[in-house]
Amino acid sequence: MESNLPIHVKMFNDKVRVLNQTNGKVVTLSPQEARNLQAEIYDLMAAIAGLSQSTTVVTASADGGGFK
Repeated sequence: MESNLPIHVKMFNDKVRVLNQTNGKVVTLSPQEARNLQAEIYDLMAAIAGLSQSTTVVTASADGGGFK
């Protein structure tokens, strides 16, 4: 799953992983890293919203067929 993540989300995830492994207390992002992460999160949320609006409902029925 991680390989499918956008690059800046992956970089943030890597920073949090290091934080957890070293018992760190602060994650620091440069202004550019923060802007890039925000843009990718926004794009992901917009894609999710688009998917939820384009959901198609499929109705199926079965009559049980005939047994001989």
